Amino acid sequence: MKKSQHVDYIIIGQGLAGSALAIQLVKLGKRILVIDQPLRNTSSRVAAGLFNPITGRRMAKTWMADILFPYLHNHYRAVETLTGERFFYPMPLYRPFLSIEEQNEWMAKSAAPVFQPYIENIFTHSAYPNVSDVYGGLLLRQCGYLDTTHYIESVRMLIEREAIFLMEYIEDKDLTVRQDGVRFKNYEADKIIFCNGTHANKWFDWLPIRRLKGETIRIQSSHRQELIINRGVYIVPSNQAGEWRVGATYNLQDESPVVTENARNELVEKMKELVSFPFNIVGQEWGLRAATPDRRPFLGRHPELSSAFIFNGLGTKGVSLAPFFAEVLVHSIENGEPLNKEVDIERYKLLYWSSPT
Repeated sequence: MKKSQHVDYIIIGQGLAGSALAIQLVKLGKRILVIDQPLRNTSSRVAAGLFNPITGRRMAKTWMADILFPYLHNHYRAVETLTGERFFYPMPLYRPFLSIEEQNEWMAKSAAPVFQPYIENIFTHSAYPNVSDVYGGLLLRQCGYLDTTHYIESVRMLIEREAIFLMEYIEDKDLTVRQDGVRFKNYEADKIIFCNGTHANKWFDWLPIRRLKGETIRIQSSHRQELIINRGVYIVPSNQAGEWRVGATYNLQDESPVVTENARNELVEKMKELVSFPFNIVGQEWGLRAATPDRRPFLGRHPELSSAFIFNGLGTKGVSLAPFFAEVLVHSIENGEPLNKEVDIERYKLLYWSSPT
């Protein structure tokens, strides 16, 4: 019989959330075991990895942007240094105006201190070839993309070097979660953190996770520009020569594990409204995002088990949310620092939690 091996933490899931947590805990010198399932179609792996501080139809500054964006830039650059790999690509984002009225509105907004750190330029006439921007557009800074697949693989190699990594399917019955610790096979841990996206577990299945399907396409084109174009869809250049990622659809009704013609047609139609350069479709991917009703992530301790925690529900903004809130959760666990009420799962406890009898 194998002797039990003790670790400080078990992390279930190595997407954006699990990767950021692993980095934080390794930096603290904690002994960790990370378990990830060999599933291809998770949102962390199929996403374009876009980060943008001004988002939505109304182009509002994203929640906590002044804290999240400086932090994410520092985090991903530091992980590049740690791993010796390149996966972080800051670059400007261009959003064409649809009317003179919108142009005038942003000319006025640009003077507001709240937007100044994020506005690189405002164009009142067409600024870029092959872009439908007759009224000009808004050029934003502090944007870019993360090559999520390369990032996750790079962090995985770091975990394998500095800690313990297992790639295997895991079911609830494989885990014993007690008040004073956790057991998985021949591993004993003080704490466990669930970061497994849309894959529910019985300890946190009371939280209202929404499964949001998204699809993207990859295109090949001779047109090359170090610029993200975003209006209706995002068009993000890849680090592969001539390749771009276009996305994404949002579908709460369809959870079918396949790419769809409807999604492809929707993306192509919106892309043709935005740019005029020729392209060929070379791939299409789908993934399920773990979203929340209030668009705030889930962080916190289980209501009854002091050894069990969750970090989940990053939705479409995992690249910007994961680094900062991984540190927030670690500080809460290790130092007893209170969580922001907007992310603490306590906000859902009265509505959804009922103690097992």
